[in-house]
Amino acid sequence: MRTLMSHKTLPLALLALMAVAVILVGCPPQPTEDVPPMDATPPVEDNTPTGEAIKIGGIFDTSGAASALGEPEANTAMMLQEKINAEGGIDGRPVEIVIRDTKGDEVEGLTVTKELIEKENVVAIVGPSRSGTTMAIIDYIESAEVPLVSCAAARAITDPVKKWVFNTPQSDEDAVTKIFGYCNAQGITKIATMTASSGFGIEGLKQLEKLAPAAGIEIVGKEEFTDSDKDFAPQLTNIKNSDAQAMVCWGIGPAPSLIAKGAHDLGFEIPVIMSHGVANQRFIDGAGEGAEGVILPAGKLLVADQLPDDDPHKELLLQYAADYEAKYDKAADTFGGHAWDAVMIVVKAIEANGAEPAQIRDGVESTTDFAGIGGTFNFSADAHYGLNPEAFVMVTIQNGEWTLLDAASADDAATDEEPTG
Repeated sequence: MRTLMSHKTLPLALLALMAVAVILVGCPPQPTEDVPPMDATPPVEDNTPTGEAIKIGGIFDTSGAASALGEPEANTAMMLQEKINAEGGIDGRPVEIVIRDTKGDEVEGLTVTKELIEKENVVAIVGPSRSGTTMAIIDYIESAEVPLVSCAAARAITDPVKKWVFNTPQSDEDAVTKIFGYCNAQGITKIATMTASSGFGIEGLKQLEKLAPAAGIEIVGKEEFTDSDKDFAPQLTNIKNSDAQAMVCWGIGPAPSLIAKGAHDLGFEIPVIMSHGVANQRFIDGAGEGAEGVILPAGKLLVADQLPDDDPHKELLLQYAADYEAKYDKAADTFGGHAWDAVMIVVKAIEANGAEPAQIRDGVESTTDFAGIGGTFNFSADAHYGLNPEAFVMVTIQNGEWTLLDAASADDAATDEEPTG
């Protein structure tokens, strides 16, 4: 049976269809929401330290006669500040190393030390570069009760022990011990000394005189010079005319270079032995041909690439040398290493003990088995100098390059230092 749509129903259906069409045509297409692509890279962790900076003072001879020491020390301190902060600082707080120049002057050294403590409110100080400058501020440091980790080598800095004072360089006493060991091995029993009239030279001569008798060494001549001297012919002539079997020179800055050059020009036929105060490239450059064959005790950094692979410090030494050269386009040297040790010993003390001066002092004093650039440090209440003679190797200069003196020195270098007492 066929169903017929009535004439009334048809118009209504048509109207409904037309309404639907109007609605569909009248609605504009909806925009498609842009969905960013999924990023598979994890977010970079922000290690930027925040909060109040931990201020550490740095006092170095960045100008003057000892700038060869102070410049690499200041450079190293700033390099470490950058590295520490890039790694998140200390417990999330930034480190600020406030550098001041002592200009190699004892009065200026005391002035900038007071400024750092009284105005900058530093919690510890690293430096100074020189022994005389360090000795000049010790009384103030002790009264201010702010820890000092000196980059100078005189034994008198920490012997007798001062409560707030430490140092990182291998000491003059240990240097003399190493030199006299070399002399004994070479059958040298008579030496002449050529020492600076400054603090480093005065303290060095004291150790030479103190240790000579037990080592079977006779000092047959003593000459002196100032850091600013340019002509050393009179002193060198006296030594050449003596019966000394070797000359031991004790000084820093340009003078020892000129002394080595003068000895060469005078035709010295005896060994020229220098202190560890000349262990940088400026000595070689200044002495010219006079540097050839010079012998001295030095930290391992100068000959790091010649150390045996099982030396416990080799990897650190090579890394520091590479970092320094990459940043400053010049070779690292022993003096920058002293600052590396001083800064990192303070940093480790803060991490372990806290950032107040007394906490830092206690943390430094309790530091043991700390592998640094100068050696393995062991401090205690009775020892604020943390190394011993085995932190040194004997080196010579061959063809303008630092060279381990012999196989025996290389064997010594492979032996880790024993704790000092």
